[in-house]
Amino acid sequence: MPEPTVVPPAPKVTLWTPFVHAVFRAIWIAGLVSNVGTWMQNVAGVWLVTALTASATLVALMQTATSLPAFLLSMPGGVLADLVDRRRLLLFTQGFMAVVAMGLGVLTLSGGISAYGVLGFTFLLGMGAALNLPIWQSIVTELVPRPAVPSAITLNGVSNNIARAIGPAIGGVIIAYYSPGWVFLLNGVSFLGTWAVIYFWKRQPLATNGPAENFIGALRAGMRYVQYSPAIYGVLARTFAFSFGASAMWALTSVVVKSLNLSAGHYGATLSWLGAGAVTGAVLMGRAGSRLSFNQRVLLGVLAFVGTNLALALVSQIQVLYAVMFVSGIAWLLVMTSFSTTVQLSVPKWVQARVISVYMLVFQAGLSVGSLVWGELADHLSLRTSLLAAAGWMLASTLLAFPFPMRSAEGLNLDPAEHWPAPETEGPIDPDDGPVLVMIEYQVAPANWAAFHLAAEQLTRLRLRDGALRAGVFADVAVPTRISEFFYVATWGEHQRQHHRFTREDQVVEACVRRFHQGPEEPRVTHFLAFPNTSNVEVATPIPTLESQR
Repeated sequence: MPEPTVVPPAPKVTLWTPFVHAVFRAIWIAGLVSNVGTWMQNVAGVWLVTALTASATLVALMQTATSLPAFLLSMPGGVLADLVDRRRLLLFTQGFMAVVAMGLGVLTLSGGISAYGVLGFTFLLGMGAALNLPIWQSIVTELVPRPAVPSAITLNGVSNNIARAIGPAIGGVIIAYYSPGWVFLLNGVSFLGTWAVIYFWKRQPLATNGPAENFIGALRAGMRYVQYSPAIYGVLARTFAFSFGASAMWALTSVVVKSLNLSAGHYGATLSWLGAGAVTGAVLMGRAGSRLSFNQRVLLGVLAFVGTNLALALVSQIQVLYAVMFVSGIAWLLVMTSFSTTVQLSVPKWVQARVISVYMLVFQAGLSVGSLVWGELADHLSLRTSLLAAAGWMLASTLLAFPFPMRSAEGLNLDPAEHWPAPETEGPIDPDDGPVLVMIEYQVAPANWAAFHLAAEQLTRLRLRDGALRAGVFADVAVPTRISEFFYVATWGEHQRQHHRFTREDQVVEACVRRFHQGPEEPRVTHFLAFPNTSNVEVATPIPTLESQR
């Protein structure tokens, strides 16, 4: 009798596992260099505007020029990342930012730049970054196996925090001894380095099934997916609550340092301690992260930021503040990697970049609105009152863990099910024809109606999430055991895309509904296409009367 084959256990995933994959390793190193260049650029840009003008408004507009493009372009960037080859888009965005940064450097060194010119170039760089970031985040799942995705996302966070710790210092040295123009040129070179790594990446194109989506349709599909995905809008609600409260630290730490009669060097040191804490947090997560669920990580991080805001309000010694910022860096990485990992692992590839762009938009909105609110409170009441209010907000936000728990998404199978047979038609149908009505007829015993209704509600949500404009369940008044599920789709092409959007995970929900069906045959599926010249509207067309025809 042959001995059974013993399958060796899969190797344990650690923080460093993603570095085993050569492409991820190369892109991570290039990204680190580029992040350092970006933080150098930020320091040099603000310093140059300060030197060129006495207007505080123009200096403040540098932050607007950096962040505004994210509000305008992050969602379009996500749509493009799902519709167009991501490698080509990255080559475009990295090349665009390289040209802009080098152009600013040349003009600065030649003395032909003004404060308004710096603002304009900064806005262009922000446009490139806004288009680049959804693509950059969404390729993580292509570079490493699914079990290593959380570690890869953590390492990307480490890259940004290392750059935050050393980039401003390097930029400051170059500015002091040479010129901001050289910083801009070096930043441009860093983008070219990333461009070269992406160029040599032999990316396997994702398989595309069904008719191609247009831009507006794809944008609507992404918003609809978020609307009907409780796991996603739960993460978005908690992301906004966290970024809104945590923005007090980012907005008011410099004011706290100034109120203690300390120098700008002390403020820079607090940011360095914050970055060091984030890097330490990544190491701690690599060793003990598997013991904590994403929900526990977020709760710990939020509670840590309650302490951060309290300490900023009450602490008067800089050494204690350094320790607080170190712990805050750990908490920041803990929370943000948990949010980002949950989002990326909870959505299939066809809509991944679009959902990431919505997540980024919500995060930026929380930071921006929160900074404004806490700043206004500090101006009209007091700095301490504002920080105490932010601590109270963070404490109250822990209650969101009850309606919006963070569930693990690592075990989800989001591969396309591809189990629906192609509809039988007499001839080819134009993808733009529609609307389309799909009817699925079940035979359900009265004793199972309540349970069937609950299961059908889950399936209805999936229909709406994947493209249906309307969906529901009706019972035949003449034969109550005959229950029909329907969903209504705008076009034939959109329904074809539905066939390829349904995942293995969704099959479990569909199977729960179908197990209530009784009878020798499978549930009957019928497709109806709008009668010729019927417009795709929700309002009934009046039937002409004899009087109207005279």
